[in-house]
Amino acid sequence: MSMLEQFLPAFLEEVVGDRFGRYSKYIIQDRAIPDVRDGLKPVQRRILYAMYDAGNTPDKGYRKSAKTVGDVMGNYHPHGDSSIYEGMVRMAQPWKMAHPLIDGHGNWGSIDDDPAAAMRYTEARLSPIAMELLRDIEKRTVLFKDNFDNTTKEPVVLPSRYPNLLVNGVSGISSGFATEIPPHNLREVIDACKALMDKPDIGLDELMTIVKGPDFPTGGLIMGEDGIRDAYQTGKGRIYHRSKTEIEELKGGRQQIVITEIPFQVVKSRLVTAMENIRIEKKVEGIAEVRDESGRNGLRIVVELKKEADAPGILAYLLKKTDLQVAYNFNMVAIVNKAPQQLGLIAILNAYVAHQKEVVTLRSRYELEKAEDRAHVLEGLAKALNLLDEVIATIKASKNRQDAQNNLVAKFAFTERQADAILTLQLYRLTNLEITSIEKELKDIQKRIAYLRSILDSEKKLLGVIKDELTEIREKFGIDRRADIKGEVEELKVNLEVIVASEDVFVTLSQDGYIKRTSKLSFTRSGGELTSAGVKEGDVIRTLLDVNTIDQLLLFTRKGQYYQLPVHLIPEFKWKDTGTAVVNVVPLPKDDSIVSVMPVKDFETPGRSLVFVTKRGQVKRTELKDYKSTRSTAIAAVKLADGDEVLRVMPSDNAMELLLITKNGMSIRFAESDVNAMGRVAAGVRGIALREDDEIVAAEMVSGDEGEILVMTDLGFAKRSLLLDYPMQGRGGKGIATFEFKEGKRVRSNGERLIGGLLCKEERELVLLAASGAAFEAATEKAPIEDRKSTGRAIVAVDKKDTLVTLFVRADLQQVTE
Repeated sequence: MSMLEQFLPAFLEEVVGDRFGRYSKYIIQDRAIPDVRDGLKPVQRRILYAMYDAGNTPDKGYRKSAKTVGDVMGNYHPHGDSSIYEGMVRMAQPWKMAHPLIDGHGNWGSIDDDPAAAMRYTEARLSPIAMELLRDIEKRTVLFKDNFDNTTKEPVVLPSRYPNLLVNGVSGISSGFATEIPPHNLREVIDACKALMDKPDIGLDELMTIVKGPDFPTGGLIMGEDGIRDAYQTGKGRIYHRSKTEIEELKGGRQQIVITEIPFQVVKSRLVTAMENIRIEKKVEGIAEVRDESGRNGLRIVVELKKEADAPGILAYLLKKTDLQVAYNFNMVAIVNKAPQQLGLIAILNAYVAHQKEVVTLRSRYELEKAEDRAHVLEGLAKALNLLDEVIATIKASKNRQDAQNNLVAKFAFTERQADAILTLQLYRLTNLEITSIEKELKDIQKRIAYLRSILDSEKKLLGVIKDELTEIREKFGIDRRADIKGEVEELKVNLEVIVASEDVFVTLSQDGYIKRTSKLSFTRSGGELTSAGVKEGDVIRTLLDVNTIDQLLLFTRKGQYYQLPVHLIPEFKWKDTGTAVVNVVPLPKDDSIVSVMPVKDFETPGRSLVFVTKRGQVKRTELKDYKSTRSTAIAAVKLADGDEVLRVMPSDNAMELLLITKNGMSIRFAESDVNAMGRVAAGVRGIALREDDEIVAAEMVSGDEGEILVMTDLGFAKRSLLLDYPMQGRGGKGIATFEFKEGKRVRSNGERLIGGLLCKEERELVLLAASGAAFEAATEKAPIEDRKSTGRAIVAVDKKDTLVTLFVRADLQQVTE
């Protein structure tokens, strides 16, 4: 047979699917997800059993961890020693386990995420409560299976004499499943088990009067009763875990925030570092120092504040921006009958009670078997002692031990077991005292047999035994609740005035996209002139804003997105500095750019709207409050058609008129009220009917008849015409002409298209940018006042081979402070 003939063809997806299915089954059942009965993952169960089997118990001395890891790896868990030791370490850490299962001696890590010492240095033994997980295991209470190499047996599950799954919680990730069960209070969970046994149809509401919620070993404040209810109902729910904090008064009117308990699974050192970074980066004004004063007396983090700092405001900021408060998501998944299930509280407790019924039943059967065997022996001894002379004579007359046993069975009707016990009877047992003690033991054991049979015959008595034993554990190991529970989730409102020092500043944005925040002191020291502002060569300031550090800026982009940028987050520069590229402040894509910047003091101001105008003539009006956000990433501001882009975004009080000017010299004026208010991501309505080759180049808010409309062409020709000459029309029409282009071979061209337009009520300086990069300046007064449809006059000399592409008013302080 050739080599090729030994192989069978197979589809790759079938092979991979089969192998991955097996792998998934293994890691779900035998690695990451706990058993609902004892709340342990396989590696944890094997560690505890190996320590128990080796006699590494609380009543004996500590043993090297490496010995335990070796026993577990050699006998039960053929995986890396690091995974076994990590399992041991977790079970020894009191900030992760409500009741640690391993009593560790040496360096077992810290809440600062310091690693435990290597296993050759640390020592361990079982903790007293871990013995309750293993209690009665030698009484055939649980199934055992062969280990990986069939050399010994290991338990499939532990007897778990208390509900460990809920008490210690668990977290794990496998393929397709994850689990996150928080720790609970031992007393509450045991009381809930007893209540369920007393009333099997108990409702969740009644049960939640006993189990009020999780009880994290690190304490803190739990918020969200609805989230707890969802979790206990369905297995999934969200709560918020907040640190325990207090504001203390210091001398001199200063205050400090003291943190004594932190959320579950939060690394203290990282939390302290995060708060220190907020202080260093001055994201909050008012923090003087952050200190970790934790020690033998427990956890203590101090945030010392500067004089007159608002402590509640700073605390609210820290809760919101650091892990002083975290969200905890329940995902209560456990293995039930060899398959993962998402379980509510009642299902978990029912599974545990069913396990305990089985454990106590099997233990009672085992003890009954032992008791009956002992009673049988004692009955034989008692009978022998009553016939002592005849028994001794029979034994003396026998040839050997086996003959004596046979003779006793034949002559006195003893069983072989009884005859064997008689033959091994020591002579001192023939004293009167010993004869009495045998009779007493027989009576006691008969009572024990009756008791064990009553347990096996009555479920009520069986449940009574379980309840009594749970109560015993409750009394011995129960502790007071460590985490407080608050029904409502308190919304954290961070008032910017509290966090940021209020200061009037200038914000500039240049044509090339450089932004900076400058104090007015720096502006004054630099000469107090706009022309002295620092920009790159060939760049020019396009937007100048006089704002406060507690204001917000809305940055609108060409592609219909916007960013909300708090003024205090704009990097501060001196007036003569260039600033930083806007992409360093907001995540603006390379193919997009800012078209409008809008300062906002209060989003809730009534009657305020934003009006969007796109190049294809779409107009949209949306209330300002719809643009309030807490996100720092791009948010959709308007829906754009393919090939369209935002031209301008303007603030409005909903009582103005809109004037649109197109590239080909058309214009339209209509009431803003013609555009109904729409949602944030709406596409808007048609403002003007454009020809196929036309587009909007300018949009202005106007009202009344005062002022002139200036328009300019790509060759520098401009003219002004009275606003009065632009009559009101209905939205969406073709509009009226606002400029006349010269045509003909012998006529000097005044331009091929308009590059922009604006409303003039007083003289303004215009900045004109050419395709070559050249910049021109011109005053609006240079443009003649002519009829609406006229040819204009050249007000700047543009090179024959060059054309103008952009027009905007040069930013000046008068414009800003108006």
